[in-house]
Amino acid sequence: MTRTLFALAVLIFFSSCKNENRSSEKLFLDSLSRDTFSFFWNLADSTTGNQPDRWPSKSFSSIAATGFGLSAYLVGVNRGYISRDQAAERVRKTLRFFQHSPKGDAATGTSGYNGFFYHFIDMKTGLRFRKVELSTVDTGLLMAGILSCQSFFDRDNDTEKEIRSLADSLFLAVDWAWAMNNEKTMTMGWHPENGFIKARWKGYNEGMILYIMALGSTTHPIAPESWHAWTDTYQWGNYFGQEHINFGPMFGHQYSHLFIDFRGIQDDYMKQKGIDYFENSRRATLANRQYCITNPAGWVGYDSNVWGLTACDGPGNENSANPNISFMGYSARGAAQWNVNDDGTIAPTAVGGSIPFAPEFCMDALLTMKKKYGSKIYGQYGFKDAFNLSIANKDGSRGWYDQDYLGIDQGPILIQLENYQNGFIWNLLKKNKYIVSGLKKAGFKGGWLDN
Repeated sequence: MTRTLFALAVLIFFSSCKNENRSSEKLFLDSLSRDTFSFFWNLADSTTGNQPDRWPSKSFSSIAATGFGLSAYLVGVNRGYISRDQAAERVRKTLRFFQHSPKGDAATGTSGYNGFFYHFIDMKTGLRFRKVELSTVDTGLLMAGILSCQSFFDRDNDTEKEIRSLADSLFLAVDWAWAMNNEKTMTMGWHPENGFIKARWKGYNEGMILYIMALGSTTHPIAPESWHAWTDTYQWGNYFGQEHINFGPMFGHQYSHLFIDFRGIQDDYMKQKGIDYFENSRRATLANRQYCITNPAGWVGYDSNVWGLTACDGPGNENSANPNISFMGYSARGAAQWNVNDDGTIAPTAVGGSIPFAPEFCMDALLTMKKKYGSKIYGQYGFKDAFNLSIANKDGSRGWYDQDYLGIDQGPILIQLENYQNGFIWNLLKKNKYIVSGLKKAGFKGGWLDN
């Protein structure tokens, strides 16, 4: 009897500890979600709805960040941070801006051309920032946010009907076929000064959603053969024990997955490999983590709960007292079989944006980094962009901690937290006819797509 009571007491104790851990995790996720949402809600321009590329440093607007912001408002409604009407008004204002912004092939005085928009635009006027490119992928991420709003705002009132109409008009205006420039893969962009950029969307990266939307267009679609031209450039390899399509920075394994639930659906390439793209991103996450644990370059601070390489800010060399080490500023950091770009800089978004893929590791890492470094890396709007513990500074201190939040890195954290907990954004795009059509034309089958 005594042994039975003791065993029961032990079971109750460990059950209590487990419940307490789950409760603390939920509180953490709720606070991280609310803080990150506030970046998009508080910082959008009051007239245009444009999102800043970064804050608090003064910056231009990033159209990809605005796309993430549009989806962020929907998360805010789902979480109860704002009302549906508040979100609808903000979305309508933003879509009206893009619909009515000046367009054309002139080098100045416009926001976009042929349905595409410039990578960076002025926060208030919305006009092209300096001589940046008309960006295919950034327009694609903006359109993904617009389509998520089209699917969400489905009620029969004037505001929501206008949102759906504006979304349709903006999406169908994008001339994806023009951006192919008579080749099988899509160009990365165009300048009015000298035409199309030579670099094209090849290999596995964030461009997957670009092709899916281009295939799903009913006005300017690309040929289904383009999907096979895209997958033909993949690099499959075994990196740190994980067989997967390699691409170094984690954002390439995240961005398309913010909007599309790839669990259980396969194209011809993945059917041949016996996995899906979701599993591929899980393997990439595990490889990224294991690289940091192994830490071949011996950077300070890397361990099983402090990891994550992706495109992010960095310390640069301006204040560095390390004469033999070159630290990068903003750069696409990452680790893969054929490419390693690592200077000791960790980005929380590399972990937060991967939480659906490997929650058992990502959760512990997010909790650990916040607890260990506190206000140095976590503030008003959640995790700041990046930090580097290896740099010795000229003033005698050690370590660099970014002061900025970046919109394109905040978005994956917020959206993937929501997808992890309830599949919210994924479920919205499952009922969007353009996304569904694009997936089917790319040859995807199985799972929710068949049902």
